[in-house]
Amino acid sequence: PQDSGKAKTFVHGFLKRSMPKMKDEAIQDMLTRKAVVLEHYPKKKTKQKRKKTKGFTAKQRRELRLFEIEPEQQRYSIFLPLHELWKQYIRDLCHGLKPDAQPHMIQGKLLKADLHGAIVTVTKSKCPSYVGITGIILQEFKHVFKIITKEDKLKVVPKLNNVFSLELDGFISYIYGSKFLLRASERSAKKFKLKGTIDL
Repeated sequence: PQDSGKAKTFVHGFLKRSMPKMKDEAIQDMLTRKAVVLEHYPKKKTKQKRKKTKGFTAKQRRELRLFEIEPEQQRYSIFLPLHELWKQYIRDLCHGLKPDAQPHMIQGKLLKADLHGAIVTVTKSKCPSYVGITGIILQEFKHVFKIITKEDKLKVVPKLNNVFSLELDGFISYIYGSKFLLRASERSAKKFKLKGTIDL
């Protein structure tokens, strides 16, 4: 602006836009000072809600057959390397399974360990046809174990009413399936009671 009147009008309008919450009297008071400190009112940013990635439903998983093992893959020899990995995993977990190790400490670690790859045997069952089944655990679900036997047969054995045994480096542990009705991920965080009723 060329003259002082336009300059004052411009400055007053500018300050009014810059500080909308301030009254005209306060703006005039500020104009009498040599320095003017402008206040800044930032706009509130609206947070964008993150879209949750939806996984497959149980029905979709069944339709896609995500957890099914193809018949040509149902061979005991294919999963022997998995068993060797599991043995090393348990040895590391239990610090070597030394002869002087306390059994209840090893048992406590096995209760929370991942059993995929372990060789188990059904030692007791309310259904006699399950007794004697031995094989490598391929999949563990909340209610069942999927076991591949030496005869290359995939067996689905329920946990309920069955007792399983597993042996490693001379240490034999028993799993009471009725007390084991958990998914592997849930079992790792569960606190098991040291003493309790034991039944099928």
